[in-house]
Formats: sequence, C-alpha cells, structure tokens
Amino acid sequence: MQTIDLEITSNIGRITLNAPDKLNALSEAMWGEVPKLVAAAEADERVRVIVLSGAGNRAFSAGADISEFAEARSGTRAAHYNKLNNEAFEALQNCRKPTISEIRGFCLGGGFLLALSTDLRLAAHGASFSLPPARLGLGFDVRWISPIVKGAAPHFVKEMLFTGARYSASEVERFGLLNHVVDEAKLSDKVLELATTIAANAPLTLENVKSAIDGLAMNDQSIDFKAQDELTRRCFDSEDYREGQAAFAEKRKPKFSGK
Repeated sequence: MQTIDLEITSNIGRITLNAPDKLNALSEAMWGEVPKLVAAAEADERVRVIVLSGAGNRAFSAGADISEFAEARSGTRAAHYNKLNNEAFEALQNCRKPTISEIRGFCLGGGFLLALSTDLRLAAHGASFSLPPARLGLGFDVRWISPIVKGAAPHFVKEMLFTGARYSASEVERFGLLNHVVDEAKLSDKVLELATTIAANAPLTLENVKSAIDGLAMNDQSIDFKAQDELTRRCFDSEDYREGQAAFAEKRKPKFSGK
C-alpha cells in the first residue's frame, strides 16, 4: 500500500511518506493526501513543528510514481496532476508552523521538491538528490522553481535542471539547499533535537519571522508589509511575550501557549 501517515508525539507532528517498496514514490492519491495531513497537523494545537520523512532507510522519496505517468500525466489529465503537485508543495510552503525534512537515501524529482518546500532540511551522508525532468521530457512548472531559487544561486539551479544529474548531500549542502548533513545513525536524533528546540519557542514569533523571511526571500515588491506588521504587533500583544519576559527575569524556561 502507498500511503502517507501523520503521527503526533508531544509537540511534533511527523508526516511519513509510506511506500518503502517503491522507494516512497508518490502516487496520485498520495499527492492528494499531502495538503490534508499538513492541514491536520497545522490545525492541531499540540503540534508546534512538522517533520516530513520517508519510511525505511532507502529513500526519502524517489519522486512521483512514474508508473502512473502514461495515464495521469497525459492529455487533459496532466493539468489535474500538476494541480495536485502544486497543492502539495504550496501546503508545505504556506504552512504557518515550522517544517523540517528528514532525508536519507534517494531524494529525487517531486520528492526533492517536497523537501525544498519545507523550511529546513537535514540529510544523512549517503543521501542523493536529483531533479530529472530534462531527462524525462517533462514540463517543469515555474511555481516549482521558486523554493529552489530561495536557497540556491541561479547558476546552481540551472546546472541541476539542465543536467538532471545526481548530486551528493555534501554537494547539495554546498549549493545552499541543506541545513545540515550528518551520519545516518545520528540523523533522527539531530532532527528531533532541532524540532524540540524550535517547539519550545514562542509560536506567534515563529509564525511572524517565517512569514517575513519567506516574503523577503521572494524578492517580490508585492510583499504585504501591512500584514507583516500585524504579525509582529500580535506577538508583542500576546501572553507569550509576557511569559517570555517573566521567564527571562526568573531565569527559567518559558512555557509558551501560542496565545
């Protein structure tokens, strides 16, 4: 069965691409599930951070399930399939809560784009990455390039897309698309440590800075500064801001509520 699962542990929601026999390749149905699970994790007050990973040790995701391409990505159905892709990427990109990808093994095509749609990316040594549409003759939606150029210089992005070559984790880190590369045995612990640290911080401030950074990174003159100012103001008017000040004065860890 090709499924996607959501598991909530403490303040962390983990979304797992669960098709290890197919290297977690995403079927059409799985693409449709991504926005639903992101929305469920986003709506759950317990969840402060969302982690995206692939089942097993062989792959984060080998990308879209190519066995469906002849039917799902041909003719009039191609537009529908692209829409499912866009909705999955946008669900992660627009999520108000911090998102982290935990990457081991193959991270290819649409799977790589899902990872690029999260805020942070940690990978194991031995992970490999590729964007191969030029090798498959696929159209590459302009919307899918946006999260890539937010992290990597345009000449690196061009090289990846022009060649469709396979890159190591250290190379992709050098491009600017990974936060950390660690030994595979330490990857889950490193992701948990980072997620736990983030989850302990003030949710409204996290939403504030995430939205501001994303807007500025787009280098788009249409950024809504009024909306950004409102997110900033809301932080200063919050109970969490008062709790943060009190905890600092009392030399204790703050207990944030997101209110």
